[in-house]
Amino acid sequence: MATLSPGMTVKEISCKIVSGVAPLSTVLPKPITSTTALSALSALSAMRYILFILSLFIASPAAHAAGTILVFGDSLSAGYGIRTEQSWPMLLDQRLKQKRLDYSVANLSISGETTAGGRSRFNEAVNLHQPRVVVIALGANDGLRGLPLTQMRGNLEAMVETAQAAGARVLLIGMRLPPNFGPYADAFHESFHAVAKRRKTLLLPFLLEPVATRPKLFQADQLHPTAEAQPLLLDHVWPALLPLLK
Repeated sequence: MATLSPGMTVKEISCKIVSGVAPLSTVLPKPITSTTALSALSALSAMRYILFILSLFIASPAAHAAGTILVFGDSLSAGYGIRTEQSWPMLLDQRLKQKRLDYSVANLSISGETTAGGRSRFNEAVNLHQPRVVVIALGANDGLRGLPLTQMRGNLEAMVETAQAAGARVLLIGMRLPPNFGPYADAFHESFHAVAKRRKTLLLPFLLEPVATRPKLFQADQLHPTAEAQPLLLDHVWPALLPLLK
């Protein structure tokens, strides 16, 4: 069974799929109690908010496109460690133009994002972009932090429901954890299926399926795909997304 990346162990996940600003240090974080830690958390929250505000302007809907595809993900969709234009969502934007499909891509993915963080900014993004299609690719950081799965499912379901209420069609993209996460890994992966079934939306079970067992297609951290992997990710997403564009 394919996992988040090849050959990973719990010890190797110290960096996780997180922001380059403040990577996590443990799978299950301890409660934050010190003033220094609280200040660091506040600074990180402020930085993520600034990144989100900037993304709203940078990813504003194209003037000549009739429909917007809103991509809401983490570093796997934000292009962590590579140029932004090399990320699979931006390659998707190029493919849409090449095929003369009247859509543009607004990629509001942020490295380090959890489903809770995504949910907190989701309504504003939907109101601004008024997308016809929404791609939700969040949850990896929830899993790597060992966050409660009931919380993750609730956040994903809330975002799907908001998008559907706004008239958008939704593609939910799932993730897998390394098998050494034990029963949590299976329950984590099943959570995406449960949300998709409950909200009656399309599901792509595992974003990294075409590259997960190919170490050379990952960066040195063995977590984030290289630029060479991005076209393969797009080719993997494309068949699931295409029915939503008709």
